[in-house]
Amino acid sequence: MQKRLVLDQEEIEIILRRFCYQLIENHDDFHNSVLLGLQPRGPIFLDKIVAKLEEISGIRVPSGYLDATFHRDDFRRRDLPLKANETKIDFLIEGKKVILVDDVLYKGRSVRAAMDAMIAFGRPQKVELMVLVDRKLTRDYPIMPDYFGLRVNTLESQYVMVEWQDKGFEKDAIWLTEKVND
Repeated sequence: MQKRLVLDQEEIEIILRRFCYQLIENHDDFHNSVLLGLQPRGPIFLDKIVAKLEEISGIRVPSGYLDATFHRDDFRRRDLPLKANETKIDFLIEGKKVILVDDVLYKGRSVRAAMDAMIAFGRPQKVELMVLVDRKLTRDYPIMPDYFGLRVNTLESQYVMVEWQDKGFEKDAIWLTEKVND
């Protein structure tokens, strides 16, 4: 399998810092803002953002993990049922500014499902989307990120692979690879 490095650990660190400063500019003291990491791959990225925000600003922003499995439009169309992940939100989002956090924006289906799922926790004042990688040529829904680290032009035959040290990889890295046909 051929793969091409698109972001290395140093570049990811720069993007994380930039995201934090953008959030600080756009959300004042975070008194009315929350961050939600989209399961299954957004929570690692979310935890890094929350820790970096606290390091830079001294503020611990309320955050949680959101699973949208049962809100997906393909939930009943698969041969095997999808396995749900943990939703971990111990606050209401009624009237809050919600920043949805995920690693890769692909077709927009997960984000659409997440917006449906988060309504169970209240009606947000505003919703923003933060992603490390925006696969801009593959969208099925008109969803665009408010914050993105890198935009890549990808083919349907390609896959964006995100590796985190927290998941046992040597370094944080993002690769562009060819999808493996089963």
